[in-house]
Amino acid sequence: MIEEMRASIIEDARETFSEEVVKRWLNPKNIGKMEAPDGVGRITGPCGDTMEIFLKIRNDRITNAFFMTDGCGTTIATGSMVTDLATGKEIKEALKISQEVILDALGGLPEDSKHCALLASNTLKEAIKDYLAYKSDPWKRSYGK
Repeated sequence: MIEEMRASIIEDARETFSEEVVKRWLNPKNIGKMEAPDGVGRITGPCGDTMEIFLKIRNDRITNAFFMTDGCGTTIATGSMVTDLATGKEIKEALKISQEVILDALGGLPEDSKHCALLASNTLKEAIKDYLAYKSDPWKRSYGK
């Protein structure tokens, strides 16, 4: 019975969302916390979902990105996508990852779910901002957190 319910939910999701969204919802990449990140961003969106992004950065290039969320399947999919898009990019290029870039990479989202892509984009920018704030004085990171 549980497997039938799961199959029904996935089938319904496939009628509403692209295969890429469903794939990243069911098997998200880059999910989890990161030890000693160089930048962290955490935002709660207007829908109540919270996303947190953790970055490792070397020579102003994102070498690794993870995310955590308490949100819905769409928020999970956008977190997975934004961390994939950011990994390997220089900071200035990662800052160009907008809501639209994420939506295009996912094959679109229904109108009432597009805010999840904005949450992912803004959280990435917040993590980069955090990195830049402590870049010149990394010892300050241990204070106030």
